[in-house]
Amino acid sequence: MAPRAVWKGTLKIAEVTCPVSLYTAASTSERISFHTINRKTGNRVQRQFVDEVSGKPVEAEDQVKGYDKGDGDYVILEPEEIAAAIPESDKTLTVETFLPCDEIDDIFFDKPYYVSPSSPVAAEAFALIREGMKGRQSAALARTVIFRRMRSILIRPHGEGLIATTLNFDYEVRSAQDAFSEIPAIKIDDEMLQLAEHIIKTKAGPFDPKQFDDRYESALAELVQAKIEGRKIKPQKRPEPAKVVSLLDALRESAKTGVAAKGGKAAKSYAKKRKAPAEAEPRKKAS
Repeated sequence: MAPRAVWKGTLKIAEVTCPVSLYTAASTSERISFHTINRKTGNRVQRQFVDEVSGKPVEAEDQVKGYDKGDGDYVILEPEEIAAAIPESDKTLTVETFLPCDEIDDIFFDKPYYVSPSSPVAAEAFALIREGMKGRQSAALARTVIFRRMRSILIRPHGEGLIATTLNFDYEVRSAQDAFSEIPAIKIDDEMLQLAEHIIKTKAGPFDPKQFDDRYESALAELVQAKIEGRKIKPQKRPEPAKVVSLLDALRESAKTGVAAKGGKAAKSYAKKRKAPAEAEPRKKAS
């Protein structure tokens, strides 16, 4: 079954236009979801908005948005006022600039979408844009209204199509300095650094998303299936915290483990590096 487009519009670069469709590239819809149940009756429960002062239920027609000015004093915003304030979407992805693909820090990345031509007629213009961006190794920075919000969107070539990633606004990205300000300056011992680099080298490999299973989701699926079949599941054992005497000892042990796992050339290379200078070179005869 073909995926359903979540947005349709026009990709516009100067005077070149191309009708395109956006498809969700990442979704959580396959995750296991639960309902809240009344334990006594076995029936589902419903959420209900209640006036926090009177305790009485509030009907949908009496529910409005309010902005807290402070001290419980609210500015009431009617639905039509909000609708009038939100910019109308002209369904156009207007490219404002081109930049290198790695120009934007991925901390600004929000949500990815696949972009493809929305009709066979648009295929030629789409291919021209895609190949032109590939040739220049460029990404396009565009803006449009999507899901009632004006968004900045980064568009990059991806295989036979394009990927459009909505970007977080500057005010949404928190300062790294605030998070890192209390990290002390530490001088790293040369041996520790060499060991760390060796461990990284021995564990180097390509990214394969299939290797990273969702253990939480798998455990939930197994639990649900066991409950359906009337089986009991043994509680998972908690891993015991590793007892580390020192960081240097931990690095040495990790390096040995990595060498044992790799074997062959890696083991010989590690053994050669770990030899003492007097052992690494033949001793000179005394004259």
